[in-house]
Amino acid sequence: MALTDTAIRKIKPTDKSFKITDSAGLYLLIKPNGSKLWYMKYRIFGKEKKLAFGPYPDISLFKARQLRDAARAKVREGADPSADKKIAQQKKKNGQTFRQIAMNWHADHKRWSAHYATTIQRRLEMYVFPDIGEKFIDQILTEDLLFTLRKVENKGFLEITARLKNYVTEIMRYAVKKQLIKSNPALDLDGEFTPPETQHYPALPLEKMPELLSRTNNYPGRLLTRYALKLSLLFFVRSSELRFARWSEIDWQQKLWIIPEEREQIENVRFSHRGTKMKTQHIVPLSDQAVAVLKQIEALSGHLAFIFPGEYDQDKCMSDSTINKALRVMGYDTKKDVCGHGFRAMACSALSESGCGAKKPLKSR
Repeated sequence: MALTDTAIRKIKPTDKSFKITDSAGLYLLIKPNGSKLWYMKYRIFGKEKKLAFGPYPDISLFKARQLRDAARAKVREGADPSADKKIAQQKKKNGQTFRQIAMNWHADHKRWSAHYATTIQRRLEMYVFPDIGEKFIDQILTEDLLFTLRKVENKGFLEITARLKNYVTEIMRYAVKKQLIKSNPALDLDGEFTPPETQHYPALPLEKMPELLSRTNNYPGRLLTRYALKLSLLFFVRSSELRFARWSEIDWQQKLWIIPEEREQIENVRFSHRGTKMKTQHIVPLSDQAVAVLKQIEALSGHLAFIFPGEYDQDKCMSDSTINKALRVMGYDTKKDVCGHGFRAMACSALSESGCGAKKPLKSR
């Protein structure tokens, strides 16, 4: 008689192991310690064999029957399901699941900052590994990747979806190079997802630059804030690169500001570990005007670690809202006219119009 869940739950162990048969070779082995283990008995190549499916209730009655039916189908095709299971176990032992290949790919990128590496691993753990982490790399299809990333997109996380697509594409490319797969199934994901909206920061037209310089020179607030505005207009670096700048990064002799790949983390200051966005050291030449401004700043903060220390805590750096607050004091709408991030857009326009052709390099830096 075929088993039922109710009947299985009522089975009591004895001092010896015993079997209870279900159907078509499937049976439950009851151990003296009370564990209940699924097995299937079958014959292939003239020999009787058994295949283990796992413990009940981890493997339900319904699931055990599914596994039995799949194994019987392989036997009918002349394949030994036990051999297939051993091959699968060997693949897992050899590190050929998506998770294992992904972590090998991750470990190979030794130039990543610790924060960036942690971010990538956390995203893979949250959004990708639950679906395909334990799948063998050579069994992953485009539809598997599409299903996984579509769930993230449907939550409205468009930026994360785009980044995850890049990660899985690179992981599968890594697998191709390691000769674990023949082709990259992620390449067919192009055009499948809604791209995130590009954020355009407000920037003044170039003809209004003289007025901005005049208002900056007459800014009535903190002197260090005025100097930060001036250097923002001279350097056109990212706001985090300027705010987190240390005096130790200034090479007075060579007239260079050397922005590192990563900086020492400031306690309780978000993103203070950030150096350059592209994770390569960036060298900013110091013009005579920039040197002059830095010398003025040195008289105020040269004895401290940060070029732009916080107003109320000199062991920390200037707030990320300082520049925009100053622009509002100067009469600008930072949502419509100009904001601190918009200085780089102004530089792109100026360089492009001058014929320098530097728009792409500035944006990609």
